[in-house]
Amino acid sequence: MAGRLDPSKIIVGVDGSKASVEALRQGQHLALALNAPLEAWGCWELPLGYEGYLAMGIDGFAHDAEQHVADALKEAFGADLPKNVSTRLVQSSARAALVEGSKHAALVVVGRRGHGGFGGLLLGSVSSAVVAHAHCPVVVVHSREPAT
Repeated sequence: MAGRLDPSKIIVGVDGSKASVEALRQGQHLALALNAPLEAWGCWELPLGYEGYLAMGIDGFAHDAEQHVADALKEAFGADLPKNVSTRLVQSSARAALVEGSKHAALVVVGRRGHGGFGGLLLGSVSSAVVAHAHCPVVVVHSREPAT
């Protein structure tokens, strides 16, 4: 799943929300126009306080992130994944991972709001942080459907 560093790539943050599915679609339109690879990033982290319970394992957290990415890719592109699209799972907060990833990307695409936060916010906390701190241009995508 991990890819090589490619400063021409487009990174899309994926959390399984409708906005992140639309971010994949719009990211792919841009990737095709720029002849660039697209990486769908699923980020996950351990809940606060979980470190003391590592004997229970962390596989479930990574699996959930991986499943969100797989489901979003299927919803965005159908059964056939475009050849230029790859995935990457990152054990980190989405904010930190996407900002760090932006150092090695041409563009980062995020949904306006993901699964968390408050419905009335113009931007979610992740999209706000990426816009404020990214090292490359950022595209914030609105979902065509109501957020779930």
